[in-house]
Formats: sequence, C-alpha cells, structure tokens
Amino acid sequence: MSESTTSDPFPASPPTGEIVIDPTHDAATDQTNPVPDWFKTAVFYEVMVRSFRDSNGDGTGDFKGLTEKLDYLQWLGVDCLWIPPFFTSPLRDGGYDVADFTNILPEAGTVEDFHTLLDEAHARGIRVIIDFVMNHTSDAHPWFQASREDPEGPYGDFYVWSDTDELYQDARVIFVDTEPSNWTWDPVRQQ
Repeated sequence: MSESTTSDPFPASPPTGEIVIDPTHDAATDQTNPVPDWFKTAVFYEVMVRSFRDSNGDGTGDFKGLTEKLDYLQWLGVDCLWIPPFFTSPLRDGGYDVADFTNILPEAGTVEDFHTLLDEAHARGIRVIIDFVMNHTSDAHPWFQASREDPEGPYGDFYVWSDTDELYQDARVIFVDTEPSNWTWDPVRQQ
C-alpha cells in the first residue's frame, strides 16, 4: 500500500458526525452538568448481540434482531442495555480483540442498524452502553501491524515488546486457562 493511500489512525480532526470527548474536562468537579444517579437503580441487561436474536436467518444475532425485541426488554423492566464489543474483530477473544474501532462486525449489521437500535431504545427510555475496549487491540489492528513492521516508526512503542520472556515475570498471566505466558514470539518483529 502506498503512503498516500494509507489511512491515518489519528486524523487531525474526527470524521463528520463523530462524538468528540474532551479529555481535559473534569466531570468530577464540573457542577454545571452534575453526573446523574440513574445508574444506581437501573436494571442493566447485558446482551450478546451475536447470540440474542437473528433477524435474517443466517444463524447469528444482529442489531435488527435486538431492535425487534426492545418492547419485550422494556416489558421486563430493562433500563439500560449493556452491549459487549461488536467492532470488527478476528473473534479470538469474544470480540475484545478489536481490529478496527471504526467498523462493526458485518454479521451484527451496519452502522445504520446500530443507530436504529439506539433511536428505538431511547424512544422506550432504555439507555445503551457499549463495552469499548481501549487498553488493547487485536494483532490484526493497523496500529499493531505498524508497530511490528517498524519498531522506530510512530507506532513502534504502542505495544510492549521484549527480546526475552523474562521481562515482567511478576505480572499475572491473563489467560491462565489458555496461555502459559503473556508473551508470544512475533516472527515479523523478531521479538
């Protein structure tokens, strides 16, 4: 891919229609818009979109299927839907291994389907929160690919790399049931 066609993971300004969060805003001390207490008594319902309701018969749940069941969820008394990751992913970690934060898994639907879900949920007084994973990515993510291919490049230190698996020996192994170590040798980066 040529330099001119490579998309920048950090564009100078967000695409039109995106929500921008001001990292300098201190919500804890800003009394002009105090944090509401709705969550203290809300009935949360965690819903795995891909296993909840299939609207098109392909065997996988989707946003349209979830939207179809909002009246039922409202009848149950649900105040807030909690949706685990649904962004593009190789799905080796239940969707928590995000490969693209700007796109939705095709089997879950489209961005428009998600917006319809939000609009319909809000029309019923149901809030929607998403489990947005920001502390790691998939090895298929462009940042990881750039880091592994160019250690001195702008993304070279976005990830923890080591020449030995003895670094951070006291760190808890995260996936004790499936991995003996937090480290995996990368043949591209040679670390």
